[in-house]
Amino acid sequence: MNLRAIEIGISPEPDGPGIVALPTWLWVQNPGEQTFGPITRTASAGSVTVTATARVERIVWDMGDGTQVVCTGPGTPYEPRFGRSESPDCGHTYTRESGHEPGQKYTVTATSEWVVDWEGAGQSGSLDVDNLSRSVQVAVGEAQVLVN
Repeated sequence: MNLRAIEIGISPEPDGPGIVALPTWLWVQNPGEQTFGPITRTASAGSVTVTATARVERIVWDMGDGTQVVCTGPGTPYEPRFGRSESPDCGHTYTRESGHEPGQKYTVTATSEWVVDWEGAGQSGSLDVDNLSRSVQVAVGEAQVLVN
């Protein structure tokens, strides 16, 4: 099946600065069979045929600030028309800037947790496939407002 970690979609983008208290959106970029599922394959050996279907059950996002976000779907890609609104299904809001981190950025890691359901030879079962991860780094700063 060649299951792989997701491609990370995140806003603000890793090359752009995020701002404390501004919502961060998280999603699966270009979800496909091998990065999000479902994917089904059948294999035979002699008279025994086994069919397996794999799908991502959840994605655990380690946000780099000690927070984990668990999402059970692919998330919603951010679009400029959403403005400063929070993600409807997978997001995080930083409460501290990243200047104290190595490279002055948070490391955001998305870990895909797959479930593989199988059946064949009169039996069935389920397997968990974890630890398929990918990371990006994001800078988060504070916006200061001066009033005269």
